[in-house]
Amino acid sequence: MPGLWDFAGLWRIDRMVENSAGPDARFAGQVRFTAGDGGLWQAEDGVMRMAGQQMRATRRYHWRAQAGLIRVDFADGRFFHAFDPAQDHPTAHHDCPPDSYAVTYDLSAWPEWRVTWRVHGPRKAYCMSSHLLPVASNACQGATAGAEIGVNNSSEQEEGQ
Repeated sequence: MPGLWDFAGLWRIDRMVENSAGPDARFAGQVRFTAGDGGLWQAEDGVMRMAGQQMRATRRYHWRAQAGLIRVDFADGRFFHAFDPAQDHPTAHHDCPPDSYAVTYDLSAWPEWRVTWRVHGPRKAYCMSSHLLPVASNACQGATAGAEIGVNNSSEQEEGQ
């Protein structure tokens, strides 16, 4: 199973959002993991398509190793969740009252991997599934991988998506 530094590099991402409270959406783009601040910065950049419209979407998280887990923080340093990369299907949970976010990672076909979020709240009910594939040999990219990507600072975008 992968360790933190195995995520370093550039990944292609395809994400489906099945929304029971509104239109479904699809995100396609890239995720770049670059070394910084004692871990990896995850930066997503792509296009979200929903209800006949499209928009550029970006977001950023900080990943770091912590006591055998991978800890994921929001870009502003707040804790998001942590998971055990030694498991094929690690799970985690994030509460953002009144909403609840449950995630399952699927690392069983590494270096291809998937992330599924199930979100429930009084105004939210969706399942978001992401499929990631390496763009190039990530083992060669490591700490020298790529440039910064823009950050979307909206709280809804940051919380659990």
